[in-house]
Amino acid sequence: MASLFLALKKQSDKSLKMTQDGDRLDEKIDIKSLNFEEMKAFVQSIGVQAFRSKQLYQWIHQRLVTSFDEMTNLSKDLRKKLEETCTIHSAKIVQRQTSSDGTNKFLMELSDGNFVESVLMKYKHGNSVCISTQVGCRMGCRFCASTVGGLIRSLKTSEMLDQIYEIQRTTGERVSNVILMGIGEPLDNYDNVVRFIRMLSDEHGLNISQRNITLSTCGLVDRLKDLVKEDLTITVAISLHAPNDTLRREMMPIANKYSIQEIMDACRYYIDKTKRRITFEYSMVEGKNDSKENAIELANLLKGMNCHVNLIPLNPVEGRMGQRSKRNNIEEFKFTLEKYHTNVTIRREMGRDIDAACGQLRNKNKGGKLHESSCKD
Repeated sequence: MASLFLALKKQSDKSLKMTQDGDRLDEKIDIKSLNFEEMKAFVQSIGVQAFRSKQLYQWIHQRLVTSFDEMTNLSKDLRKKLEETCTIHSAKIVQRQTSSDGTNKFLMELSDGNFVESVLMKYKHGNSVCISTQVGCRMGCRFCASTVGGLIRSLKTSEMLDQIYEIQRTTGERVSNVILMGIGEPLDNYDNVVRFIRMLSDEHGLNISQRNITLSTCGLVDRLKDLVKEDLTITVAISLHAPNDTLRREMMPIANKYSIQEIMDACRYYIDKTKRRITFEYSMVEGKNDSKENAIELANLLKGMNCHVNLIPLNPVEGRMGQRSKRNNIEEFKFTLEKYHTNVTIRREMGRDIDAACGQLRNKNKGGKLHESSCKD
């Protein structure tokens, strides 16, 4: 039993919290990060009937409880044992901003006092939630607020799940689409993100279709190729933002490691192996990457590829690169791409009257100082 406990402990907590001296703060199992098969093994290891594993898993991942005391069909002795050996709650909403268009932005505090952001967007086809995958980010994109202060740590699987669970608990509405496009680079937290996707789409949990999950990456080529082997049916979105290496290096330091040609080769490999279309995200920065010549170059770069371009009006961030392109420039850019037979849309702008840009709300609240709009739920 001891060896199994240690194996589960290692698997459940790849981002173990540390004190400044490097001492462990928590030796308990992060039970929310255990997948269904691991839950069965854990339940058996503590001498409990196997059928209890399904009940336990459903309490956590379907009923979304935040304490073992709420699991009323489990005995008091079992609940006490779980309390002694496991942790269950990873994130809580401490601030909520609501836009006039119905978009909600949430600041969530993790168990170690760090903060991440999540965004709820309401559409006719259902509710979409954009989540964070890391505390901070080390990719260093010049126009992004998430990279201010660099990377603190990667999120555990439970901390990603809890962003969705907390929003469902707070709103009472089901989340049907999930986008990994918040703070952090998902492929820089590869193992926990893949586990998150599998658990989110598991029939024993929320059972959100993988086709309704989008993973956004700045283009970590090696990891993108690894993703092919996972046999997932998610949508991959590449944060491209420039049609050539020179411009991309000015905007995104990761371009110094991976050239656009390497990214295109990896994307073609991904499309060929998965038969899935790739989306290219292109933030429109005034006077930087929004000319007609840029559009023609982008169209030629993507020629013949099964892809879609999503033009994103930039949410300006104080102290970061650039301003939003003018609307007529964005429309002209779109028209040029269409002229060259490139599938393209302009992202609908949501949450402009709140801290819409990724990382803004977290940066305002570093040190735990919350504003008057704090959630009182």
